[in-house]
Amino acid sequence: MKPYFDRDGITIYHADCADILPEIDPATVGLLLTDPPYGIAHNTDYTRFASKHAYVPVAGDNQPFDPAPLFRFPRLALFGADRYYHRLPPGGSWVIWIKRTLEHLATADDIPLSSAEALWHNLSGRPIDLFPWYWHGAYRQGEMGSHLHPTQKPVALMRWLIEKWTKPGDLVLDPYMGSGPIAQACLELGRRYIGIEIDEDYCRVTVEHRLGQATLPYG
Repeated sequence: MKPYFDRDGITIYHADCADILPEIDPATVGLLLTDPPYGIAHNTDYTRFASKHAYVPVAGDNQPFDPAPLFRFPRLALFGADRYYHRLPPGGSWVIWIKRTLEHLATADDIPLSSAEALWHNLSGRPIDLFPWYWHGAYRQGEMGSHLHPTQKPVALMRWLIEKWTKPGDLVLDPYMGSGPIAQACLELGRRYIGIEIDEDYCRVTVEHRLGQATLPYG
């Protein structure tokens, strides 16, 4: 399949990852890092929080997520795995992204969305690691005003994970790209990247807003 974008070591496919993953040799992938749909039918109409953002639903989030097709890749790091942990291999470790300050954690009952998010991985390290990075609606520790995706994660978090588990020149595979924070982190850190995204609008958003390129899709 012809890429949507292919430049500077960053390759993006507008496709269902089920059609692309079988063509990728696991031995070439240094890390599979991704934020898949969790299977929770998340309500992406954020106007319910006095926000102006009403996003389209996350593709595939209306059915249980099955991570099994990813297990052929030996080095895995998966966001949202607390939602489908019973489908994961035994063992593994966790990274907890703490999204609130201590002051805000004290009033967490007043916040409708999660105060933290979890990532499962099968890589070496402590059983649980913490990454504090404030991220609450319009108020963020960086990337202020960047509202590209309803479950958007900080580029700083992705940089931390990628630096922790890869080295320059490694290939990072992201089968559920979303708005591309992992792609941006890979470009900044000199890692090669393959991203796959089923929603073409998020492919465009990634290229135009994340990669510093006002470039139309190839073809």
